[in-house]
Amino acid sequence: MSISLRRLDPTGADRDDLIAFMTGNEFPFHVVPRPTRAQVEAWIEAGAYRDEDNDSFWVEHDDLGRIGFLRLEDLSDDAPLFDLRLAQDFRGRGLAVETVRAATDHVFRTMPEVNRFEGQTREDNVAMRRTFLRCGFLKEAHYREGWPVEDGEPVASVAYGILRRDWETGTVTPFVWEDLT
Repeated sequence: MSISLRRLDPTGADRDDLIAFMTGNEFPFHVVPRPTRAQVEAWIEAGAYRDEDNDSFWVEHDDLGRIGFLRLEDLSDDAPLFDLRLAQDFRGRGLAVETVRAATDHVFRTMPEVNRFEGQTREDNVAMRRTFLRCGFLKEAHYREGWPVEDGEPVASVAYGILRRDWETGTVTPFVWEDLT
């Protein structure tokens, strides 16, 4: 695999690079699409990038170098979530698929208590929604008007998950959406 995750030190050696990455890229499908230096510094101080519930990694490609950032969230639960941010120059190349697979492998290989891994995106982030499906995640929820949009009306938040057994077997366990009639 050409993608690796390198744990970063948000309060030490990687602080300046993290601030530069977060403020030097626009993330149009995130709640805060253009974080300011002050916001990122506040998030660092609050432990958003590393504490008992969060851990952060640089996404590195064998040939391209550092292409993005990945944060694991809700680590004290048995179903963590992730936040993926690829640098603008590396979007649209299919690298998110490799990155989500690397993140999934990392979670299930290093966290034996975790049975499911989750992610969410906006309904209009079609590329990420396709990435989830390509990586064996299943759509599990569609929260109408659940994602705030800067200077706009909220859009739906769409949640996807993968079970450990599906990751182990390479299958997707379906469920019935309309179970009540």
